[in-house]
Amino acid sequence: MSENIRSVTAAIDYIENHLDEKPDLDTVSKAVHYSKYHLHRMFTETAGLTVRTYAQRRRLTEAAKLLVFSDRPILEIALAAGYESQQSFTDSFRAMYKKPPHRYREEKTFYPLQLRFVLNETPKVPEGENGWRRKITRAADADIPDWMELVRLVIDGFPCLDERQHLRRLRESIRNGRAWMLKDADTTVGIMAFHERTGSLDFLGVHPQYRNKGIEKAFCEKALQELVHSREITVTTFREGDKADTGYRQTVKSLGFAEAELLVEFGYPTQRFVLSKARGRRGSQKSAGGSPGPVLQKEEKGEVLV
Repeated sequence: MSENIRSVTAAIDYIENHLDEKPDLDTVSKAVHYSKYHLHRMFTETAGLTVRTYAQRRRLTEAAKLLVFSDRPILEIALAAGYESQQSFTDSFRAMYKKPPHRYREEKTFYPLQLRFVLNETPKVPEGENGWRRKITRAADADIPDWMELVRLVIDGFPCLDERQHLRRLRESIRNGRAWMLKDADTTVGIMAFHERTGSLDFLGVHPQYRNKGIEKAFCEKALQELVHSREITVTTFREGDKADTGYRQTVKSLGFAEAELLVEFGYPTQRFVLSKARGRRGSQKSAGGSPGPVLQKEEKGEVLV
């Protein structure tokens, strides 16, 4: 295990054990015996998120779970999540979940912003777009546990994801040859579900440790050049300015996708993007440095906003 991965794993362990204490970079760096500047660089490069962002999203996720599965007062949940007042908790919660805590509780549907990161201890050296593309293969039923493990790692890009619904759709995609995946030894590092007639990438996720290494582009090229029958592929992701977006929109645009219509999917505001075969050859020659790879969801027809 490399020093970076060992250190980031220790930082994650500390954060997970002290979510109720509002862990910040200063506190975590002291706990793992690194300077805050060194830890910030290692954590961001490895996990794709800052310590602050990871901790905040984990705290809000645990708070959302309590809102749905407990009767504890909202103020008590806010304080347990490390917030000094119910108002500050409400402001943060609304920014991420697009609704206040009391309404989220009334709807009784939990979905996580962020689940605990589990890192690959021995990631390989990046192979480049062509090397990755050759290793993308069709998923089988036996791959479902590994697929779902990666889904949980990339959950931050999937507002309102329902695991049971996703699993049902995944089984259907596997039967129809529409689910593909990429592995690095025993670790699943990329997954994609698509529709060959419409060109819709219904699901695309890349392991946090492998983002910006050509895997996102390799999947898009695989779909566009070999798998879909249409002259374009489409994805949906966060709208511009969404505070819940940790970089997915930027990465989609860096791959050459053009903005299309605004949608509402599962009650969440998103935007559709389109990549044509001609544009795909011209664009997406580089990845956006420091941004997560696209983790994209379009499992239900959205409402077009006019």
